[in-house]
Amino acid sequence: EVQLVESGGGLVQPGESLRLSCAASGFTFSDTGMTWVRQAPGKGLEWVSSIGRPNFPRSYAASVKGRFTISRDNAKNTLFLQMSSLKAEDTAVYYCAKGFTSSSGPWPVRGQGTQVTVSS
Repeated sequence: EVQLVESGGGLVQPGESLRLSCAASGFTFSDTGMTWVRQAPGKGLEWVSSIGRPNFPRSYAASVKGRFTISRDNAKNTLFLQMSSLKAEDTAVYYCAKGFTSSSGPWPVRGQGTQVTVSS
């Protein structure tokens, strides 16, 4: 059974940083591209970033490029999203999803999400 478990979310002030993690199991992680998507209150899923296998390519949405970094530890079956210079508009539930996708998805296999709130 595929399982994706996100962690690391929280409440931070604008300009601060957070690192999200996603623990994966039930499939061969190192052979699978992975993606982060997010959902802001009242909005649909938005693609954030994808990473190929084993570590490249990496792609980012224009809204986060230069501020967010996607990475993975294939030995620990874990996906990361380092978020810096956070803005209020980054507030959302962040999900990791199985697969390397374009900005239009789809993302049928994803975790339960972790809440990120950016507020002063």
